Amino acid sequence: MSVKKRDPLTGHETTGHEWDGITELNTRVPRIVWFFVAVTHIWALVYWVLMPSWPLINTYWKGLLNYDQAIVVEDKVAKAYRTLDEWRAPLSELSAEEIREIPELMAHVDRTAPTLFGDNCAACHGTDLAGAPGYPSLVDDAWLWGGDSETIMETLRVGINAPHPETRYAQMLAFGRDGLLSRPQIRTVVDYVQSLSGIERDLPAGRLEEGATIFAENCASCHGENALGIQDMGAPNLTDEAWVYGGDDATMFKTIHDGRQGWMPAWENRLTDADRMMLTLYIQSRGAEGQP
Repeated sequence: MSVKKRDPLTGHETTGHEWDGITELNTRVPRIVWFFVAVTHIWALVYWVLMPSWPLINTYWKGLLNYDQAIVVEDKVAKAYRTLDEWRAPLSELSAEEIREIPELMAHVDRTAPTLFGDNCAACHGTDLAGAPGYPSLVDDAWLWGGDSETIMETLRVGINAPHPETRYAQMLAFGRDGLLSRPQIRTVVDYVQSLSGIERDLPAGRLEEGATIFAENCASCHGENALGIQDMGAPNLTDEAWVYGGDDATMFKTIHDGRQGWMPAWENRLTDADRMMLTLYIQSRGAEGQP
C-alpha cells in the first residue's frame, strides 16, 4: 500500500501533480459547501412537488399548490382596472369646472394626463405643447375652434377633416393655383395681412388700401371683416402674432397660393370620455400657465 505524500506546511495530502515547483494539494471540499449543495437539492425537490414544473405528455405538472402565474397577473390587472375605473368614472360625468373643484381627482389627472398627451398628441403638438409649422400651439390663446372645455372635448372627439361622420371641416382655398388671385395680388394681400399683425414695412403708397380691398373680396368671408377669424369655421385670427404655418413672406405666399388643409384624427374610438376630459384639463392648465 502506497503512502501519499503530504505537504510539510499544511499537512494536507497532495495529488502528486506539480507545476513549476508548486505541488497541488488534495484538500477537502468545505462542509459549508456540502451543506448548501444539500439544501439547494432539497429545495429543488420540494419546489418540483409544490409548484408547476415537469412537462408531461399533453400538459405539465401543476404542483400541489396549483399556482398559476397567468391567473395571478390577470387578477392584478383586473384589480388595477377596478381601481382605475373608480376615479375615472367622475371624469365622464362631471364638467371640467366641477372636476377642478375636487383636489383628489385633479391629483389623478395631473399624474396621468402628461403621459396620455405624450402617447397620443405630442407627436404633432410637441411635448411642450408649443406646436410646430402646421400644428397649432396649445399654450397660447389662439384657438382655431375655441378653447373652452366643451369645444376642446368635441374637437378631440370628432377630429378635423377626419373620417368621423361628425368631423369638423376646414380648408383654405388655393387662390393662386386655382386662378382666383394673381401672384401680384397675393403679394399685396400678404403685405396687408402682415400689417394687421403689427409688422411694419416700407410699402408703396396705396399698397395697404389695395390689399384691404383684395382681403374684403376674397378672405373676409372666412376670416371676418376685421380679420379676427371665425371659430365656427376654424379660420384663424390674422391680427395676432400666432401663425399655424408661419408669417414670413414665402410661407404666407405659399399658404394663399396653394391653400391649406389641416388634419387631426378623431379620437372617439381610441380615447374614452375620461381620457379626453383629462387631455382637456391638461391642455387648459398648460395654456393658463402660458408655458409648457
